[in-house]
Amino acid sequence: MGFLRSSSSSSTYFTAIKWLGFVTAVWVQSISGNNYTFSNYSDALKTLMNLTQLQLNNLSVAKDVGKAFGLLAGLASDRIPTPVIFLIGSIEGLIGYGAQWLVVSRRIQPLSYWQMCIFLCLGGNSTTWMNTAVLVTCIRNFRRNRGPVSGILKGYVGLSTAIFTDLCSALFNDDAASFLLMLAIVPFAVCLAAVFFLREIPPVKSSEEEKEEFKYFSVFNVVAVVVALYLLAYDFIANPSKALSVGFSVVLLALLASPLAIPIYCFVKSWNLKRLENKPADVEERIDEPLLLSEEKQEEEEAEHKLVEQAEVAAGEAVVLAEPLPEVKRKPVIGEEHTIVEALITMDFWVMFVSFLCGVGTGLAVMNNMGQIGLALGYADVSIFVSLTSIWGFFGRIGSGLISEYFIKKAGTPRPLWNAASQILMAVGYILMAMAMPGSLYIGSIVVGICYGVRLAITVPTASELFGLKYYGLIYNILILNLPLGSFLFSGLLAGLIYDAEATPTAGGGNTCAGAHCYRLVFIVMAIACVIGFGLDVLLAIRTKNVYSKICGSKRSKKLAVASSNQ
Repeated sequence: MGFLRSSSSSSTYFTAIKWLGFVTAVWVQSISGNNYTFSNYSDALKTLMNLTQLQLNNLSVAKDVGKAFGLLAGLASDRIPTPVIFLIGSIEGLIGYGAQWLVVSRRIQPLSYWQMCIFLCLGGNSTTWMNTAVLVTCIRNFRRNRGPVSGILKGYVGLSTAIFTDLCSALFNDDAASFLLMLAIVPFAVCLAAVFFLREIPPVKSSEEEKEEFKYFSVFNVVAVVVALYLLAYDFIANPSKALSVGFSVVLLALLASPLAIPIYCFVKSWNLKRLENKPADVEERIDEPLLLSEEKQEEEEAEHKLVEQAEVAAGEAVVLAEPLPEVKRKPVIGEEHTIVEALITMDFWVMFVSFLCGVGTGLAVMNNMGQIGLALGYADVSIFVSLTSIWGFFGRIGSGLISEYFIKKAGTPRPLWNAASQILMAVGYILMAMAMPGSLYIGSIVVGICYGVRLAITVPTASELFGLKYYGLIYNILILNLPLGSFLFSGLLAGLIYDAEATPTAGGGNTCAGAHCYRLVFIVMAIACVIGFGLDVLLAIRTKNVYSKICGSKRSKKLAVASSNQ
């Protein structure tokens, strides 16, 4: 009986460690969206360095090219410990954004164009190490809840732009130099905390533990929605006082810290179990009955787990969660574990890759150019559009993660269908922005934010479900090569060239453009790209329908197995 109690307290302790790691993962994601904040300081760089729009957009491309080197993070994810990955990312960010801060704050003379490209590339690459460490570790720790995990983590990445933007607005009056200093120091400090707590923990086995996980994820979702609504409310306060701004910042930090209640609860639970183990012998009789019940419960859970495993094998999910037998020499089908080469030679991977390019490439072009888009349409303060895109991107990420998971369990609905829906909605958003009617930029910012968020949150678990978890870190980083590629095609070339063609030169070598015509053709081309992406997503949904039917069947079989074991 003493062994049983010891096992229970130990399991609860590791559960607490796992949730503490997830909290630090949420914090890392809350600050790792710094790559999307370029619009907040791009105008300062353009003015200081006397750049044309094409040159400025190519700086943003250099920032996104940093993500291309995320392949290094993917390769390292299975070879070096998670703490080392965090350290690499945090140090890169400190150097990359620190150098930009020195230039914008005029503490040093402006660097040459190619030198600035290198430092922006370093800053962009830093986030790939952070995101890889977080996503790979958490997907493996909570593999039975991949949709909610992806939605929550990617949701906080979306919120991070608004968090940085609103904190800078509240504390530093939107000063570009102060903003860059935050981007350099805050991620470095948060990653140091994650070094100590985020690690791989064995996933749950019993249905009771899985239900408990779902309850905890519900708490994270509620907190995340409260944070998003809180940020949204602050954005619509006109000219807040200094006291109100400071109060907003304090409450925001408290909300971000509030998920700590979950690991604290788990630690207290573990401590109580451990104290129960150390009760003196004269009270042993009082706890015999609960212990016997616990022993019976453990036996039931073991039996239940065996039934679940059998159901999963029968339904086909085992091909997703387990490594293929070494003696089986055959080409894996979609839904089984793939090596990198096996994944890259499939049609499904490249359909996903190109559709991803259409969605995130165009969305990233809007985010990178939001400052100039707002100024061209006559808005003096564009920070609200940056924040709106970020906050509604959060709702797209967290909502799509939960909804897609629900419909997989309910009807085996392929996740790519949700990407298809987002592509059509995003195309509508671009048409509205091209029309440049009063308020269309507000609506467009919201629509693009939602759809960009859906695309990121859905693609993360989809890749793991179609190609397995063994090489997931590298597969994920190959997919996000779309970020620099899309940035180059839609932001660096399309938006930059068209803007410069419409702009008027200014003294010093720069240029400006005012009016709806500056970006109208850009939005039309991007809307067409989204329609192409829609067709590819529908094709992928059709091709993967059997995979999701098997996943749905395995989940239903598991429920039946659990029900029969409880009878």
